[in-house]
Order: sequence, then structure tokens, then C-alpha cells
Amino acid sequence: MRDFFRHYVLHNLGLKLISLALAVGLWLAVAREPVAEVAVDVPIEFRNIPENLEISSENIPRAQIRLRGPERIVHRVRASDVYAAVNLSGVKPGERTFDLAAQQIHQPTGLEVVQVVPGEIRVAFDTRLTRQVPVQPRVIGAFAEGYKIGQIVVDPSTVAISGPKTRVEAVEAATTDPIDVSGTIDRTTFVRHAYVSDPLIQVTRPDPVRITVIMDKVPAAGRR
Repeated sequence: MRDFFRHYVLHNLGLKLISLALAVGLWLAVAREPVAEVAVDVPIEFRNIPENLEISSENIPRAQIRLRGPERIVHRVRASDVYAAVNLSGVKPGERTFDLAAQQIHQPTGLEVVQVVPGEIRVAFDTRLTRQVPVQPRVIGAFAEGYKIGQIVVDPSTVAISGPKTRVEAVEAATTDPIDVSGTIDRTTFVRHAYVSDPLIQVTRPDPVRITVIMDKVPAAGRR
């Protein structure tokens, strides 16, 4: 017992006492450090999205995460240090409610999550659908006197769109940026992009579309 006390307690006793003093001093410094809170607005991350599944909700709320901890750490918090991640493994088409507090909240070490607002979110999902739709040119402007549009040639005449199935099925055509034919009296080709106004639908290959407008002269008998 005496050897144990001498080898394990008295051995390097000075260093052990210094280490103990430093540990107690550090603990006291941390214990006396002011506690602060901060609210951070962050986007909600969706992970493990099943293949061929689309989010069909237009508005996904951001999350406000309130953190509490030592003031020195709170002052260094950036929005990129915090996020709320929602796991979508196994999610099927339809509406689903997620409890954000039960999801993965990432925050800097030393800080505690006090509150997540909103506490839950409701998100709609749908199967992804891709299909071809016709391109409908949007022609504007005042025709030259005595002329009318004889023919409009669109190349390509269709584009592929992709998005939530229900919304894609409701699209009749993609439209183009405006084509001003004011004063045109001949065959003129315009280059424009086609788009769909629904923000959840995208043109899969947004290449420019060539629209050729061919003007015909109105016979004198048909003019007003």
C-alpha cells in the first residue's frame, strides 16, 4: 500500500498539482462565462430523396434555430455552421409532415439547440415525369401596313419538360420569350428560349429555339 501511494500518488506530485490547478481554473473560467442565445435562419436540407420523386410544394419554409451557449462561441456562429436536415428515405408520393425537432440539427460544438421554428413542416411529393410539349411562340408588335403573318416555323417544334407528374400533365405548351415583328415584311428568323411558367417545371435541355416568321402581303381587296 505504501509503494502504491508513493508510486501513483506522490510521484510527480508537483506536476499533478499544477495540472489540477489548471483544470479547476479552466472549469471556473467556463462556469463564469456569460451564456448567450442567438437565432439563425437557415434553409431546410432534404437528404436521401428517392429516385424519381419530386417535391411538389412551391414554398418550402426556412427554419429558425435558436442556440444557447457560451457567449464567445455564440458570437462566432455563422448561418453556414447550422442546418436542419430532413431524411426522405422511404417517402412516397403524397403529403408528409416532418417534425423538425426530431430531425438532424447540426450546430457548432458547445452550443445547445433551444428551439426550432417552425416545429414541423408539411411537404407534398409527386412522381417525376418527363414529356414532350409543343413550343408556342409569343408574337407581339404591330404588323407593317398591308402585311399579315403567313406562317411561323418553329425549330425544334417541341421541348422536353420535367417535374412533378400532376403539374407536368397540366402543361399544354411551352412558350417563348416575346418576338417583336413590328415592321417585318419578309421572312425573318428569331432566336429565343422556351420556358414553362410553373416554377416547379424545367425544360430539360434549355437550348435556344429558332422561330421563323414569314409575312404575307394582304391582297388589296382584303385590306381595310
